[in-house]
Amino acid sequence: MSDVSTGQGPIHAEVEVDDQALMLQLTGPGATHLATLAKEFAIETGVRGSIIHLKGSREAVEGAERALMEILGVLERGQMRTGEVERSIKTLKNHPEAKLADVVSDVVLATPRKTITAKGVVQHRYVQLMRQHDIVFGVGPAGTGKTYLAMAVAVKALMEKRVKRIVLTRPAVEAGEKLGFLPGDLAEKVNPYLRPLYDALHDMMDVEKAQALVERGVVEVAPLAFMRGRTLNDSFVILDEAQNATIEQMRMFLTRLGFGSKAVVTGDVTQVDLPGGVRSGLLDAVRLLENVDGIGVAFFTDADVVRHPLVARIVRAYEVRDERMAARAAEERDERDRERPRWRDRRSEEPE
Repeated sequence: MSDVSTGQGPIHAEVEVDDQALMLQLTGPGATHLATLAKEFAIETGVRGSIIHLKGSREAVEGAERALMEILGVLERGQMRTGEVERSIKTLKNHPEAKLADVVSDVVLATPRKTITAKGVVQHRYVQLMRQHDIVFGVGPAGTGKTYLAMAVAVKALMEKRVKRIVLTRPAVEAGEKLGFLPGDLAEKVNPYLRPLYDALHDMMDVEKAQALVERGVVEVAPLAFMRGRTLNDSFVILDEAQNATIEQMRMFLTRLGFGSKAVVTGDVTQVDLPGGVRSGLLDAVRLLENVDGIGVAFFTDADVVRHPLVARIVRAYEVRDERMAARAAEERDERDRERPRWRDRRSEEPE
């Protein structure tokens, strides 16, 4: 329930929560969730008994009130953990039209091991794109669930026999494909690069079952270089860490797709490990193909990070630093341009 007072200047709204357990979940330990709400919506908040007080501009208060009611409805149905409230506040600030209940009730994958749902509006849109399109790009910082959700959608498609196999790949490069420096045979050389893909797979099914699927070739985990010359039919193909694919490799990968197949390409364009001067195939492909019919693109930000809350702050700190450095570099270029002497062609001034 809420009661909004009207009049000139700031307005006041009240949200009543009779259940004290729900109140604690909603406001957070030490009212930390309310502090996040106040910061995101630029309002004043407070709690007295079973009443949450909101004060600020009409637009901000109405937005904050709606966010609280959306989150409260999900908490009442037991569909959200306390740790997800803060992220939901940020999601609803950035996407005020979102229906949080629709997001958390959409099950991506349910197995005896676990049930996976989207953790925010962008993740939900990403899942929808993967269901509707044959090629999807998921672009954004680490910890936003890009690869994990792609794996969940792929496992679901395999379980429902909509594809015959899952192909997981990533560029085996950190600073060039120099695998010869690593010990062991080829499989042992590339395994450290592919470990995150195995980890996600094992999180969704028993290790023994996953290993059996790998041994039968139903699930294939291989470096990107192994995709050359192949045509992948009836497959769900995931290219991870795609920011480290060159333009030529990306073109090669996207043209491997055969009949009855889907491809999901994930990566973070701010963490390119290619040698200097080599352009990222992910950034190039998104710019080139974003508006092509049948291709979907989901962009994630630090607000969509689903790891430890500090990860989002770390991501944002680096982004701010990069923005400042880019602005400073632009200013220095402008300054150099202004100071560059304007040479005149003195020959034009000489008398004939």
